[in-house]
Amino acid sequence: MADAPWGDDPLAYLAEIGNRQISRFDPGLAALAFAARERPGLAFDSYLAHLDQLAFGAKRLLVGDDAEAHAEALRASIHKEFGYEGDSATYDDLQNADLVRVIDRRRGLPVALGILHLSVCYRLGWEMQGLAFPGHFLVSLNLGSDRLPIDPFGGGRSLSAADMRAILKRIQGEQAELTAACYQPVDDRDVLLRLQNNIKLRRLRIGDLPGALMTVEGMLALAPGVKELRHEIGMIHLRLENISEATRQLEIYLEQETNHGIRLKVATLLQELKLKLN
Repeated sequence: MADAPWGDDPLAYLAEIGNRQISRFDPGLAALAFAARERPGLAFDSYLAHLDQLAFGAKRLLVGDDAEAHAEALRASIHKEFGYEGDSATYDDLQNADLVRVIDRRRGLPVALGILHLSVCYRLGWEMQGLAFPGHFLVSLNLGSDRLPIDPFGGGRSLSAADMRAILKRIQGEQAELTAACYQPVDDRDVLLRLQNNIKLRRLRIGDLPGALMTVEGMLALAPGVKELRHEIGMIHLRLENISEATRQLEIYLEQETNHGIRLKVATLLQELKLKLN
């Protein structure tokens, strides 16, 4: 079995993707790299092999050449053969956003299950993208001119416009209607940030500030252009009473921020922090 591609430094692996602005990468590997930061002693060969098994299963079970046939192959491998399902019973459990525990338990959040679908398609050379659908993560399997929405949390079922409208109304109310924005693609980097944001929020909710800090540091490595992540890192350091590091991070953020009002607030905060350091 292949060694983990991040070696002993998963943060450097994520930073390489971020700094080189790699547009095509395996989101399943990247999600496991995030998990590896907290598990330096864990052998990841079985998890890497499992992603291969999911892809091999979909390839083996493919019957037909249209988009629905490909979607059925994904369902047959991921959901039927390997038993993945959405966790509605304990939806807010942190394990549902941690890909290692998702693989262990065969259940997770919509975005975590979506990343498994994206990883399988990446390995098979099938085109799939996340969608900017509000409140519930969906993916689109793209084959030629066909764009087939799929619900990873709902057993990988293919979705009609009526299905998507029903999901939207359940989330946003009966007044909600589908728009073109619901079908807009999002890149794999944004999908991973969405997954890690779920982890960050759950950690903040239980008061795990060091864990939240580790999560946001990984997010910034993957997406160094998202300056708001730098601000979050600074504010978490502040809550941890790491005043010197909070000051350093917020100074970097201030150099990147262009909004005058925000700059003024951050500059004022920095003045207060520097007084505490003196």
